[in-house]
Amino acid sequence: MSINPINPINLLAMNDITRIARNPQVKQAFDSFDNDLSGALDLAVTIQQIPAPTFHEAKRAAFVQARFSDLGLVDVHQDDMHNVFGRYPGTDPDHPAVIISAHIDTVFAAGTDLTISRANGQGKDLLSGPGLADNSMGVAGLLLIAGVLRQFELRPPADIWFVANVAEEGLGDLKGMRSVVERFGRTAAYIVVEGGSYGHIFHGAIGVRRYRVTVKTDGGHSWGNFGSPNAIHILGRFIASLDDLTVPQKPKTTYNVGVIEGGTTINSIASQAGLLLDLRSAGPAELADLVAQVEKLAADLNRKSGVRVEMEQIGNRPAGEISADSPLITWATQALRHVGCHTFSLLAGSTDANIPISQGYPAVCIGLANAGNTHRQDEYLDPTHLSRGLSQLLLLTLAAAGYQ
Repeated sequence: MSINPINPINLLAMNDITRIARNPQVKQAFDSFDNDLSGALDLAVTIQQIPAPTFHEAKRAAFVQARFSDLGLVDVHQDDMHNVFGRYPGTDPDHPAVIISAHIDTVFAAGTDLTISRANGQGKDLLSGPGLADNSMGVAGLLLIAGVLRQFELRPPADIWFVANVAEEGLGDLKGMRSVVERFGRTAAYIVVEGGSYGHIFHGAIGVRRYRVTVKTDGGHSWGNFGSPNAIHILGRFIASLDDLTVPQKPKTTYNVGVIEGGTTINSIASQAGLLLDLRSAGPAELADLVAQVEKLAADLNRKSGVRVEMEQIGNRPAGEISADSPLITWATQALRHVGCHTFSLLAGSTDANIPISQGYPAVCIGLANAGNTHRQDEYLDPTHLSRGLSQLLLLTLAAAGYQ
């Protein structure tokens, strides 16, 4: 599905990334990224060391809010969810605003060891630590861009709102970005920043449905009530039947059981068991078909005597796409080419950009550096192209904000 952006930003399509990059102040900003790469990494590590599990982002939000104020942004504040906002004023109050956002939450639980280590991989110096790339580096990117705009007096027509948003990961279900888009709506363009994924431009939104599936039975004693339905056994059949489903490779469609739980003791027939299920597809119709198949599996089990199966939706990331030749995507590709990245990918992803893209607003998600092992304890960041990633982000932000 292709959605044409509904926004006055289309009027800016003639902006030339190359022309912007020739500006002496912009060149100075590029040099600052090259000359202080260690400072950028130190900032990302500082952010990474502040625990921020989804729904528990307050401490990291407070840090970002203080930095926004230190950088001279105006209207700095948090909302009730701990989304953090700061505005870099433009010169034309009637110009559509630009929102540049990065999520501050992490998949790692409170108490996770956040130790940073250095490693060498394929001849490169890597920095490793939980949540460093996803998304401490992305949040650091916001602060670095805000800093060079002020330092080198780069003042575009549009207001640029810097937003550090919450609840992107897991069961957060993009609640933070939903609130941001509800606030700014179609009057803005959205640039979503991830610490990894350099060289990738996400202009499509993968649809995601998440469910809690619960099986309930009467339970009983493992000996005395042997033969009575066991909720764990029933849940096992459900999981096995998922693996019998056939899903299309194009558009890519997936399913995953990420969490299972249930039972009380080894010698009790489990009266309750449950799982968390993630269903995804780049195609809305294919996702709907997969959901229907899974619902049928649950319904078939629900017909068994003494078995009750409940399927509760707990997440819904909407799908969509904006045209690859829309202004925002064109600027993103031009910016990558200008910084020397001539091999890049236009992709669909599951990011905060799902929310504005699904509503037809101009939005894109880009990355700052290469990374790997995301959502693992040994997640790593490869800073080789970080200064280029930051330069790309600056060019895209200035173009979207109407800078001449």
